[in-house]
Amino acid sequence: MRRAAKIWSIPDMFGSSQQRQAKKLMKKAVVQAYLGMRKNHGGPFGAVIARNGEVIAKAHNMVLKTYDPTAHAEVVAIRRAASKLKRFDLSDCEIYSTCEPCPMCLAAMYWARIRRVHYGCTRKDAEKIGFRDRRLYDLIKKRKSPAVEKVKFERRECLKPFEEWTRKKDRIIY
Repeated sequence: MRRAAKIWSIPDMFGSSQQRQAKKLMKKAVVQAYLGMRKNHGGPFGAVIARNGEVIAKAHNMVLKTYDPTAHAEVVAIRRAASKLKRFDLSDCEIYSTCEPCPMCLAAMYWARIRRVHYGCTRKDAEKIGFRDRRLYDLIKKRKSPAVEKVKFERRECLKPFEEWTRKKDRIIY
């Protein structure tokens, strides 16, 4: 049985308007990666958060500049977007990242309720240039013992602010 030949319409030949918009947003993330890397702010990672195709926040890796190991491009972009929009719920936004997000960045996206991440390079690409996300992925898969020893300590004391939180009338659950 012969397959019917795909008939290309003019817009399909050059990609949909959504694809063109996504490419523009990813290019902005790539520009951020170059910017941060060339300024020695951190590794070659950039991120853009957009809502309905409009840029809400741009960021690059800032680990070296800020001495903050959590200052990955995606996390910095999430912080900026949340601050700009004055809300922690970014469920109407998407993120464009030059690399597959590490587990920490994925968790930040989860907490921000971002439902879609577009990424370029893979975690294996990052590993080839010296980034060690594999340790975290292995830990999550329970292949290796945790790199951080967990010691349960002073639970009773630490529960006190939790108990006060449950009584707080104006608390906002997030």
